[in-house]
Amino acid sequence: MDQVRVAAWASDPIALTGLTKHLKSRPELLVLPRARRGEAAVLVFAVGQVDREAVAALRAAAAESPAAIVLVAGRVDPSHLELLADCHVSAVLPRTALDRLTESVLAAARGRSASLREQVEALANEGAGAALTPREVDVLRLMAEGWDTAEIAGKLCYSERTVKNVIYAMTNRLNLRNRPHAVAYAVRAGVI
Repeated sequence: MDQVRVAAWASDPIALTGLTKHLKSRPELLVLPRARRGEAAVLVFAVGQVDREAVAALRAAAAESPAAIVLVAGRVDPSHLELLADCHVSAVLPRTALDRLTESVLAAARGRSASLREQVEALANEGAGAALTPREVDVLRLMAEGWDTAEIAGKLCYSERTVKNVIYAMTNRLNLRNRPHAVAYAVRAGVI
């Protein structure tokens, strides 16, 4: 059996050590050192989120090598889809799915991957429910039922100020435009 040549990159040294150890434990993979990254058939990138540093590293890797990239991320904004495709990203996995990493690396090496759009949207939706606190979910449920701030406060035994603060903090943290957008987000995430 031919081993697939793979190289690893991570946004922090601890994640890189764990990722490399995981990849080395698989007999079907041959992990190359950083100096030989250009020889890899597949590059595996682990990041918390796709930020400036991750984008710069992805672009550098894409310029250095035509290898397919498997991105392991905690969060990916669907608006980065075109950028990821331009950087040879062929698969996106959540950090909690290391059990699927070898399968994704082998598929990327063979040039077969599921739709990148579907993978990014699944990751975005998977993280969406976890991004909401139980208090936020309670407020969102009542907002979805059409209750105003005073009614929500009464039903949950909170002050109106607390309800407003919950809504403000949630919409800011998740980059939501308004209350209907917050309700739509919660529906798509499957929490209400």
